[in-house]
Parts: sequence; structure tokens; C-alpha cells
Amino acid sequence: MILADGVRAVFTDRIGGFSTGPYDSRNLGLGVGDASETVLRNRARTEAELGVEGAVYMRQIHSANVVEADGRTADVPDADAVLTDRPNLALAALGADCPAVLVADAGAGLVGAAHSGRAGTLLGVVPALVARLRDRGAGDLVAAVGPAICGRCYEVPESMRDTAPEPMRSTTSWGTPALDLRAAIAAQLDELGVKALHDDRCTLETPELYSYRRDGVTGRFAGYVWLSR
Repeated sequence: MILADGVRAVFTDRIGGFSTGPYDSRNLGLGVGDASETVLRNRARTEAELGVEGAVYMRQIHSANVVEADGRTADVPDADAVLTDRPNLALAALGADCPAVLVADAGAGLVGAAHSGRAGTLLGVVPALVARLRDRGAGDLVAAVGPAICGRCYEVPESMRDTAPEPMRSTTSWGTPALDLRAAIAAQLDELGVKALHDDRCTLETPELYSYRRDGVTGRFAGYVWLSR
């Protein structure tokens, strides 16, 4: 996907890697039970296919923490949003139901990636990333919101649904309380004046995507964004 002139964005799936069993086969997430060496092989293959010089992966903690990547390390600890101005360095946000949100201003030469699960969406990780990008000089931002469990599948307790902000409240297709993360993120981006593209696939309903809600033990796919020139 060309997110903007000079900016590329990709959402991977679970096909075409080296993992076996419940992680079959392009699992990009460490710490989920898959062999670390296999995950690193999957990451290396993916980065080679993307044609990037490297990629940065966060240790995601369901926060609104935002960090900047300079490319000297492949791992950014304890954060759920990352930004960079370095060309050909991909930023990755991992998920298995939580949406990745990729943001860019090609003119300013800035890109960012956020992991916006339930907690991160409530804490405002995407607005925090947008604010940091604008502090760094971004103006005309565009975003891509990746696959996620949809508002008609993400069942939650009634108390959790009823205390969520209005754009996030939903009902499952079988009539029980639910949350709609993509609707909440779309409302945040709209309020911030950020135009967005959406990959509307539901992870739970799409076999080629990982879904923690569907499978329990499973891998992670990724949203990647990078400055291509």
C-alpha cells in the first residue's frame, strides 16, 4: 500500500513463514510461545521481502507510551507507539485482534506506528502518536488502520461496554455487549483531522490472520510503515 508519496505501508498475514503448530506460519511476535529463532527468521524474511534496511519492534504493553527510533536497535522496549524520520527503516506494530495504526507525513519525512488495543485506545495512544508527530513538524498526516476484531465479534462484559466512550460501544451479531475498536480509532483520527484508510477485515472471521480471541495460543501479524525515499 502506498500510504502517501514516498511512504509505504503493509499489513502482513500468517502465510509464508517458518513457524509450525498454532503459530503457523509467519508469526512475527516474540513472547507468545513460539521459538525465538523461528520468529527472527520470519522477521528477516519479511523485511527482505519489503526491501527495507531493518525494522523496529516494540515491546507492547497496552499503554500510550510513544518513543522515537533512530535505527540503532531493532527493539524498542515498553511502548505502544513509535516514530522515525529515518528512510527505509520500517516501524512495526504487532497484533492478533488489536489494530495497528500507521501514520505518515511524507512532506515532513515522518512516519509512526501504534498498537491500539482496548487499553491503548482508551488511553489515547493514537492521539499521543499524532501529537508527537506534530511536535516534530508533521502537518498533513494520513493514516492506515489495520485488521482487527470487529465490533460484531468483540464480546465483553456489559459493564466494560457501558463504561466505554460512545464510539467504542457495540453489540455482537448474537446480541451481547461488545466493543468496536476501529470505530473508536476512526473517531479519534477524525477529531484530529487525520484522513484514514481502513482494512476492514475482522481477525476473528479471517482464517489467514491471527486471532487471539479465536485461537488462544497463536502468533502475531504486523503492520509496517516506512519512508521509501
